[in-house]
Amino acid sequence: MANFRTGIYQVKNKNKYVGKGVPRYRSGWEMTFMMFLDNNDNVLQWASEPLSIPYKHPLTGKMTTYVPDFLVTYKGPHDTTKAELIEIKPKSQSVVENNMKDREKAIIAINYAKWDSATKWARANVLTFRVINEDQIFSQGGKKR
Repeated sequence: MANFRTGIYQVKNKNKYVGKGVPRYRSGWEMTFMMFLDNNDNVLQWASEPLSIPYKHPLTGKMTTYVPDFLVTYKGPHDTTKAELIEIKPKSQSVVENNMKDREKAIIAINYAKWDSATKWARANVLTFRVINEDQIFSQGGKKR
């Protein structure tokens, strides 16, 4: 199992953070994204692990819950605001490759079930949902994990 950086993020712009409690990051990628949200002038509000969305587990058939990483409201074009649910996930857990083991494919199948439910929930609540991977987070430089 990979060794991930975890911890509590110290919010600098407390007026922008609207989550419950202190934000916890479960990877260096999440920590980097929190820093981006906290320091970006276009971000109006953000919350970490803001809500639970029910979904049907594709392997067990049981109902369970999915907690997206972030809820973000930011300035959009033409003085609009936009709100999104965002999941931070490695590309290796987002895209099926031909040479993957069954366990890796199962992880992706579970993620797809979560994301399908999150997409439907977001649409019903006038939001969008998207998954961000290391390509988007680190498009300007080196990768951290």
